[in-house]
Amino acid sequence: MKIVYAAAAALVNADQKILLAQRPAGKAMAGLWEFPGGKIEPNETPEAALQRELKEELNIDVSNKSMRPLSFASHFYESFYLFMPLYKIQNWLGKPEACEGQSLAWVAVNELHHYPAPEADIPLFDFLMRHMKEMT
Repeated sequence: MKIVYAAAAALVNADQKILLAQRPAGKAMAGLWEFPGGKIEPNETPEAALQRELKEELNIDVSNKSMRPLSFASHFYESFYLFMPLYKIQNWLGKPEACEGQSLAWVAVNELHHYPAPEADIPLFDFLMRHMKEMT
């Protein structure tokens, strides 16, 4: 079975909302909402992959110091296995913009489940809801 390594970001704004991106038409799982991020390239760290992906997808710059590891997804899809660390990021340079045709939404943590998401992301929604409650 193919193993896919990816990294994802829970970008949290000043209103404590999380940024979700909708997968555009023509991509696998099109229409589903997910955390920004993407595949880790060979010889690339998860943090470097996330910095690259956030620049490509959202045109924002993120420093290593602003990335806080939170949790991870481990999920068997039909044709591959996904391992994906999730990082909480509250500071970045630039204003997130959709650079790859995706829709973006700032979502209150208690509304994450209102957005259809890939199966691997759903347990992360639950984790974030618990985490954000503990932080208040």
